[in-house]
Amino acid sequence: MSLNILAVDDSRTMRDMIRLALVPVGFTVHLADDGLHGLEVLDGLEPDVIITDINMPRMDGFGFIDAVRDQDDHRATPILVLTTESSAELKMRARNAGATGWIVKPFDPAKLVKALQMVAG
Repeated sequence: MSLNILAVDDSRTMRDMIRLALVPVGFTVHLADDGLHGLEVLDGLEPDVIITDINMPRMDGFGFIDAVRDQDDHRATPILVLTTESSAELKMRARNAGATGWIVKPFDPAKLVKALQMVAG
């Protein structure tokens, strides 16, 4: 299954790790370095799944999820949160904002691929 992924993370290292985990299995990966940049990249893009960090400058992951869910074209696009955060309160906040799932960094590349395939249907 080839998927079109948008990954939003302020860490260049993490963006590289995501790309290196997904491109070899045939996924197309679009990268953005914060929520505002993610919205720019998303314009005109039809990702199968969006991955976002929570703690980012300019627009954090919660603001990004809210902004994505406000767009008719992306109300149902699965969003996975990929973050170092693990508190139940933040998970619930993300879920309430419209996140589909939550993965804690550091991530296992094979598990990330499996999670993306699962939420993409």
